[in-house]
Amino acid sequence: MYGISLTDLVDIVSKSGSPKATKVNQIKNRKAYHPATDFYKPLRDGLIKIHKEGLERSFLVNIRSAIRDPKKVANYNNALNGYSKWWGKKNIFWFDPPKNTYGNSGVDVSINPELGLVIDDQRYIIKLYLKDEPLSKLRIDLATVLMEVALRDLCKEGDIIGVLDVRQGKFFRVTAPIAQTKSMVDAELAYVASLWPNI
Repeated sequence: MYGISLTDLVDIVSKSGSPKATKVNQIKNRKAYHPATDFYKPLRDGLIKIHKEGLERSFLVNIRSAIRDPKKVANYNNALNGYSKWWGKKNIFWFDPPKNTYGNSGVDVSINPELGLVIDDQRYIIKLYLKDEPLSKLRIDLATVLMEVALRDLCKEGDIIGVLDVRQGKFFRVTAPIAQTKSMVDAELAYVASLWPNI
C-alpha cells in the first residue's frame, strides 16, 4: 500500500508524459516530512490557531509579524491579504474538520482539510490552497471531487466542502461530474501503483 497526499495526486494528474512519471518519482523518493522544511506550515498553523481560539481578523497580523525568513515574507503577505479579504465581515466559529483517505489500486490518498468553520450559521469544510501558482479548473475539480467522495459520509447534512484559493480570496465547491472525475482519478491511481515499484 502506497500513501500520497491530495496535493501529490493533483500534482500528478496535472502533468502528462514523462513529467508525470518524474513527479511520481519525486514523491516516492523525497525525504521524510519534517516541519522545518514545510514552507507554509507556520501560515496554516496560524490560521487554525486564530479560528480555534475565536480570535478576530485583526490577529492575522500576528502571523505576519512572526515571520523572519525573507523568502516567506512576500509569500505570506500575499496569502494573508487574500485571506483577510475573504474573511471580510463574516462571523466565523471553529469546528474540527473530518479527515479520511481515498484508496484505489493499492494507493491511499490522504484527505486532510485544514479548516472546519461555521460561517454565518453555515458549516464549511475547507482545504487551503496556498501556492502562488494559479489554481486551474482541473486542480479545483480533482480536489473538490475527492473531498466530496472521501468526506461526505463524515459530514453533517448541509455541510459545504471546498477549496479556498487563499491568495485570491475565492472559495470553490464541487461542480465537476463526480462519477466521471472519480473514474479519472482511479485510472491515475492505477498508473501510480504500476509505476511506483519500478522507479
